[in-house]
Amino acid sequence: MVDLAIVGAGPIGIETAILAKRAGLDYRLIEKGSIVNAIAGYPTYMTFFTTSERLEVGGHPLVTATDKPTRKEALDYYRKVVQNERLELASFTEVTAVERRGDTFAVHTRPCAPAGGSDGVLEARSVALATGYFDNPKNLGVPGEDLPNVSHYYTEAHPFFGRNVTIVGAGSSAADAALDLFRAGAHVTMLHRGTDFRHSLKYWVRPNLENRVKEGSIDVHFETVVREIRPDRVVAEERGERIEVPTDQTFLLTGYYASPALLRSAGVTLDDLTLAARLDPDTFESDVPGLFVVGSAGFGTRTSDVFIENGIVHARKALPAIVRRLQRVPSAA
Repeated sequence: MVDLAIVGAGPIGIETAILAKRAGLDYRLIEKGSIVNAIAGYPTYMTFFTTSERLEVGGHPLVTATDKPTRKEALDYYRKVVQNERLELASFTEVTAVERRGDTFAVHTRPCAPAGGSDGVLEARSVALATGYFDNPKNLGVPGEDLPNVSHYYTEAHPFFGRNVTIVGAGSSAADAALDLFRAGAHVTMLHRGTDFRHSLKYWVRPNLENRVKEGSIDVHFETVVREIRPDRVVAEERGERIEVPTDQTFLLTGYYASPALLRSAGVTLDDLTLAARLDPDTFESDVPGLFVVGSAGFGTRTSDVFIENGIVHARKALPAIVRRLQRVPSAA
């Protein structure tokens, strides 16, 4: 029995664990991959668009070469924080369900490769979900989406020099990937069902992308819906007309969403449309007493509402409420 089980070891889960340790709680930080697993999956040479101090946890300074950290600098930083704080971490351990049992919770776990062991149950007096959304891409639901040359995650441009690459999507991630691929000598085509690039596209990226489109360096098809992906082409419908785009690699950068599975297993009320959890805005406690949801984990498809920066604020609001709740709920004998 622990006081607090924290599910997810991204920046927000790490901040929650640090605060729990400093509050004297018996806690466990559980992560199905490596720490900050989502950041590890970001494009290899990515630079954050926020400044370093807004990504800091536990009061540890994030020292960077410029004002905005790179992916590598962030990975180095969070590893060192976890090591220096000596956090109680169970990595490569997936939480499969959270079950309410009276005044406590049963947190069901199973090991993930490369970890060994067997399935288990951790008993906890309270739970904080900080699982994020990067593991759950919004699928198109079209034939060929599972082909080996199709991915929902962009890594780097170098392997695609001189090759045809199709990007589905028109937000910031799609734009960054398109420009990176263009600079590396790929032949880039973007497909988007809307009439223009997404309104959320970073304002300093939009002019560069629009200029590359105007000069013909990047092709864009708006009002276009993908119907099928084949190994050598993408079949789509543009304003009612069938088109085929030659492709060697297809990146489906259409966004992600926070999975509702653990929330449902615990009985949390979710919005039917957005899958967002019913949360107290001051404490981020759900309508299941003792279950807190911090960061984007409780926001379903509303992923643009929460970033690392304000998710860390969620953790700082939730922890005092967790401590107060634990003081009211007696420990198991």
